[in-house]
Amino acid sequence: MAVLASAVVAVGTVSGVVSATSGEGEHTTAAPEVTKAPVMPPLPAVPTPSPTTAPPSPTASATKKPAAKKKPPPKKKQPPQHQSAPVSGSLYLHPESQVLDWVRANRGDPRQSLIQSKIAAQPAAVWFAEYNPGTIASKVRAVTSGAAAAGRVPVVVPYAIPERDCGGASQGGAPDFDAYDEWIRSFASGLGKGDAIVILEPDSIAQTDCLDDGQRANRFAALSRAGKSIHAANPNARVYFDAGHSGWHAPSKMAGYLRQADAATSSDGIFTNVSNFHRTADEVPYARQVLSALGGPSSLGAVIDTSRNGNGAPAAGQWCDPSGRALGRPPTTRTGESRIDAYLWVKLPGESDGCKGSAGSFTPDYAVELANG
Repeated sequence: MAVLASAVVAVGTVSGVVSATSGEGEHTTAAPEVTKAPVMPPLPAVPTPSPTTAPPSPTASATKKPAAKKKPPPKKKQPPQHQSAPVSGSLYLHPESQVLDWVRANRGDPRQSLIQSKIAAQPAAVWFAEYNPGTIASKVRAVTSGAAAAGRVPVVVPYAIPERDCGGASQGGAPDFDAYDEWIRSFASGLGKGDAIVILEPDSIAQTDCLDDGQRANRFAALSRAGKSIHAANPNARVYFDAGHSGWHAPSKMAGYLRQADAATSSDGIFTNVSNFHRTADEVPYARQVLSALGGPSSLGAVIDTSRNGNGAPAAGQWCDPSGRALGRPPTTRTGESRIDAYLWVKLPGESDGCKGSAGSFTPDYAVELANG
């Protein structure tokens, strides 16, 4: 089978900032949460007539009173739905990344000016791929507080789901789901209260072929809890769930997976094309089709990774630093497209998938190739 998934190889850098690539996926059904039916209170007793009350006259008794209307049964409570408006502010350029490190260290390099203007100057996502429960909150806070001070919106990527990447190049993550729940709560506590975009666990839903039924159910339940934890910590955070990309699962199939992860009530929408190459013109209708099939509130939207999709996808099977690719649309929250909340650079252009450089490393020749298109 041709490799259709995104490629996400994560490498830690200062402040826990990382970058990414990964594999391919399948599905299962998450175990539904059983809710007890509401207990109806007893109806009031019929009052006993007072002994001093005169008996009704024949005329009165002959008049038939209309039957009392029955009260409708109470409506079953629906689970609360988080609905926050899509962010509209400018995106945050975090001052620590591999490309910025390279630009600062290579001011005399003839490639420096092009890389600086086309890639390093663009706001990109900040990845957190290390399972570090003791420090994750402070590392996230360093990014979000910097964004708040600048009046900008950060894009952050928690990437520590257990059994990450099916044991592939980006394997790792938390040791179990109890540990993951604790880690994601700590992650959420570092978000602050300002606007933020959270790309929750790339490939975690679309790529589940390595999991058995029980493992899939556990993963989907953990993602649902993660979305709720983030919203509880910061109601202004916009949380997006993994929806693969237009060259992978059919929209109805992808929506089925998202439904199992409770995406309609635990997220603010979906993300597509992370670390991949499919054209924006293909991703926009795909994202809308997934959202339509998913259902849920009309506030659900989508964000699309446009970092490397300027020339579209390469030939089938060519996922590792394929030649002939180009930068896509610059990151923005003003897309002009209904239900498309943002175009983002989730994968930082120039960070290798593992062929033109070591996996996850910034490779200037590859960056130049993308910049020149």
